[in-house]
Amino acid sequence: MSKMIVAVFENEETAYEGVNTLRSLHREGSLSVYGAAVVAREDDGSVRIRDAGDQGPIGTAIGMLTGAVIGMFGGPTGLAVGTAAGGLIGAGVDIFNLGVGEDFVSEVSTKLEPGKVAIVAEVDETWVTPLDTRMAELGAEVIRRSRLDIEDEQFDRDIEAAKADYRAVKEELATTHADNKAAVQAKLDAANERLTAAVQKSEARHQQAMQDGQAKVDALVEQAKTANDERRAEIEARLAEIREDNAQRKQKLDAAWELTKEALAA
Repeated sequence: MSKMIVAVFENEETAYEGVNTLRSLHREGSLSVYGAAVVAREDDGSVRIRDAGDQGPIGTAIGMLTGAVIGMFGGPTGLAVGTAAGGLIGAGVDIFNLGVGEDFVSEVSTKLEPGKVAIVAEVDETWVTPLDTRMAELGAEVIRRSRLDIEDEQFDRDIEAAKADYRAVKEELATTHADNKAAVQAKLDAANERLTAAVQKSEARHQQAMQDGQAKVDALVEQAKTANDERRAEIEARLAEIREDNAQRKQKLDAAWELTKEALAA
């Protein structure tokens, strides 16, 4: 399971040493880095992206996390946001899509004091010791959380609620007086639109997750080519986990569409 990590440094120089360390750990196979960015909190309290160009095969989660951190400080004050910022969306970030809790963003915001610089990254690691030890040598503290697909449950609940609403209005239409049928039909059309929109939103989320998963697979395949036998075994285990997750997502996506088509046809 991938993790969001933030390593907070005293200054920009040591932060970029941390970036090189992260790359070194990736090359040796101690962990897998899927994307990284560098952010700094200025003396005036604003937060700026120092480097968003090393996001790897996926940048959405990195951009969302940097956006969440910036949002905790009141928004992207003085921030120049370019296309390299990926999924940066400022104070409006959706924590559910990020896959970590608000407590994580809050803890990062507390640690990232004015004048300090942080690496934000998504990684896969078997052990925390390699990263923690190397970052501690640079005076950095690592904050991490596993990325969870907690938003999936909310999407499922939204779909079920929309289905129930659609069925209830459809039953009402079947029994309503002729004078009221036009009004009830309008309600049914609206319920139909809400149900379809709920499923489409879920589909978009699953499709994005599967695309991210494939990008991770591609990154791990490349990493495995230069790893030794022990590290290669760890990387292949990560590969198997991601491929299984992608397969499960496809099953959930197909099931959601089938159930919705049944509801609309009933």
